[in-house]
Amino acid sequence: MPDILVPGGESAPELKAYLAVPPTGEGPWPAVVVVHEAFGLTNDTRQQADRLAAAGYLAVAPDLFTAGGVLRCLRSTFGALMRGQGPAFGDLEATRRWLADRPDSTGRVGVLGFCMGGGFALLAATRGFDASAPNYGQLPANAEEVLRGACPVIASYGRRDVALRGAADRLEGVLTGLGVPHDVKEYPDAGHSFLNRHNAGPFSVLEKVAGFNYHQPSAEDAWARILRFFEVHLRAEQPASQG
Repeated sequence: MPDILVPGGESAPELKAYLAVPPTGEGPWPAVVVVHEAFGLTNDTRQQADRLAAAGYLAVAPDLFTAGGVLRCLRSTFGALMRGQGPAFGDLEATRRWLADRPDSTGRVGVLGFCMGGGFALLAATRGFDASAPNYGQLPANAEEVLRGACPVIASYGRRDVALRGAADRLEGVLTGLGVPHDVKEYPDAGHSFLNRHNAGPFSVLEKVAGFNYHQPSAEDAWARILRFFEVHLRAEQPASQG
């Protein structure tokens, strides 16, 4: 699928994005916004969207760095994530609306993200989405307040991810306390970015040493859980989103 433009972004009037459409059938299909890592809209992110499309979902991965590229936008995008507000959230909302309004969409939209994108996916759980799948996303300090009224959440973490040690247990406790339907799992043999295949070239060894590497058994199990969760909360007929 070619890259497209999504109108109505907050950081840019038109957001660069990648659209993946299910290869068979005519829809309507449920949809998912795929939120990239700090590396930007890479081939890995496109492949994640393709995997969702193969499973029967419209998938769009917006480029949150459309306005100025990775170097210019990374700091401001992370700033929005830390504050819980800013243009990046407007860009995700524009993408959600665009997907929901498509004639080949059922109107039910989930959000899935990785690392930086996982943080955005988690915070977006209260912003109109019908299901959220944050993968190794940072938790806000005031998670109990921020996640009140969240849509169903499926989250995955790696136990070897030292930067997010304890995040899975904390998120499990927060979501349980708030009564939010959820599935949180920590994979004992996985580190950070275990769902992502980075084309790091000569830096691949450094990534592995730092614990930023793909781990196939954990990744495949996480994907199976995500698709089962989306089947329940996006594909089946449901009442309007809690968010």
